[in-house]
Amino acid sequence: MNSPEYPVNFQAKLGYKKTWLSLRYARYFSQIGMIVGLILIPLLGIFRIDVSSGFIVLGRQVWFSDFSLVFGLWLSLACLLVLFYSMAGTAFCGWLCPQNTVSGIANAWTAKHLGKRAVIDWEGQSQSKIASNKNSFLNWIFLTGKLLLLSLIMSLIPLFYFFPPEAVWSFVTFQNDDRLAGSLHWIYMVFAVILFVNIAVVRHYACRFMCIYRMWQYLFKTKDALHIDYDETRSDDCEKCNYCVKSCMVEIDPTKTSFYDSCTNCGACIVACNELHAKKQSKGLLSFKLGKRRNVEHNSRFMNSRLSNRMFAVLPFFLVGSGLFVWGLLSYQPYHISVYRADNSHGEQIYTYRINLASKLYKPGEVSLRVDGIDPQFYSLSKQKISFNSVGRYDVELKINSQMAAGLHTILITAESTNGWQHSERLQHFVSS
Repeated sequence: MNSPEYPVNFQAKLGYKKTWLSLRYARYFSQIGMIVGLILIPLLGIFRIDVSSGFIVLGRQVWFSDFSLVFGLWLSLACLLVLFYSMAGTAFCGWLCPQNTVSGIANAWTAKHLGKRAVIDWEGQSQSKIASNKNSFLNWIFLTGKLLLLSLIMSLIPLFYFFPPEAVWSFVTFQNDDRLAGSLHWIYMVFAVILFVNIAVVRHYACRFMCIYRMWQYLFKTKDALHIDYDETRSDDCEKCNYCVKSCMVEIDPTKTSFYDSCTNCGACIVACNELHAKKQSKGLLSFKLGKRRNVEHNSRFMNSRLSNRMFAVLPFFLVGSGLFVWGLLSYQPYHISVYRADNSHGEQIYTYRINLASKLYKPGEVSLRVDGIDPQFYSLSKQKISFNSVGRYDVELKINSQMAAGLHTILITAESTNGWQHSERLQHFVSS
């Protein structure tokens, strides 16, 4: 069957070019956005791990009492991921995966400095060969330097999830910082070497044969999931060029995709086919499609589930998770107060207590203390206002005069912050006769 006629004019050519260029750059921007997002998430305090205290969510230190905040966030994100896998299949691998991103960058640099055929082929379908006019010491140095620099930069990203930006800057500039372990530079270098070997040698081999996450995504695919669609009615235009296969990072034939394959929905084959046919002022034969695959039957009841059914099944859990997360934010206690008996006691009678104040916010704050239920002349506080620069704890000593009347006295200790938080603790103080 002959291809349909298309108007040969500048507007048509521009339209075809926009089709494949927009898809190509959209993927580039999404991959760059993922790398930038991985850096911004800890920098903005959205999520981080404090080695000394635990998780940090939205700039808040999370304790076990904040269970609804963490569980709600986890459940909501899990539901969103399930819906994403159900609708987009393995598109995460092709559009957002950091491993795929750095592998693609390494392949592009290798092709630039050593030739297109120098890219490593782990399956051995085509023999890797360095271009004779590019096989120079200078090109090898440039390529190795670029890959090493990329490895060093990427190895810094995990540090932002365990240390504040100021500590990471101290690490980079080799300054002394009590928050950093003495062996951290060695750990970083080991990680950087592993990442360098991964970028320089392994690359997409991990995507094809070692990635467990891709198999995890298969569990949630539906028959309506996004996939590459081939227009068989125009098969005569295909010309057996094999251009789409050569553009595929996992080297599969996009005209014969199946439910279980290595396709990452990156769209590189669509770009290649559109780019080739744009020269003839015609559309490519490949495109993205949501919906049932052509001439494919699914015997598995799980795989036969439709996207709409999956959405209705996941929606209640997402609403529950979102509700718990919102409730966790609204009920979050930015400070914590507790009252203990002091370590030092006077015989059997206790006259000294310790008030422990904790800040759970990674920003400055001030808390004032007030004591009710006892005449001011019978007690003293070591400090009435406590200033916090960030998260931390502070002990205040409460001393009670031994001249108080005998009996059981109920003392109310109230802590109040400048941002409106307030909490009280009751203390039963007994004075013997």
